[in-house]
Amino acid sequence: MSLKIDIRKLGLFNKMAKEGGNTVAGHLSQMTGMETEMEITKINFIDIPDIKTHVGHAEQIGISIELVEPPHGHILFLLEAASAKELSHGMIGDMGETDPSADGFTDMERSAIQEIGNIMTSGFIDGWANVLDTTIDIGPPSFIFGPGSGMVDELVGDRESDMALMFDSHVQAPDSNVDVKVYTFPQLDELVALMQQIEV
Repeated sequence: MSLKIDIRKLGLFNKMAKEGGNTVAGHLSQMTGMETEMEITKINFIDIPDIKTHVGHAEQIGISIELVEPPHGHILFLLEAASAKELSHGMIGDMGETDPSADGFTDMERSAIQEIGNIMTSGFIDGWANVLDTTIDIGPPSFIFGPGSGMVDELVGDRESDMALMFDSHVQAPDSNVDVKVYTFPQLDELVALMQQIEV
């Protein structure tokens, strides 16, 4: 597996992160009425055990999606239950039954969170595809509740490679407590091959 890449193309990593993040933030703003923005905090090649430590063991809501075309792999969105509730209320508005203070989620809240997951995952991949000048087909989102580290292990723990590319990004709504973290785990050799085809 060759991971050599023209140094002039390293900026594509930033461009992919920003394009994906801005697309997600724009879609969320339209759907929830909240002003959201994406902040890219870190792009790292990192050992998978270190990613699990970084994500932590606290229970969170996870939305994962599989890339079924190059660069195969997974994307994982992590959010606290309070952030999920706030996003779902922004989307539902006065149309349905919600209780911000109640434990658990109503059927309508769950449905809204599922739709938000669809928006975020498809938006992020659309941004990547634009930068890489390709199409990237994706599977349906999976929703998980549990320790974030366990989700990472489930998605990439059996990889032959010990390393993954981690985009540590946050979708934030400045006027609320919404905070969504985004981690991406593409197959590195396939991602590099796509980048090599791009003129810079």
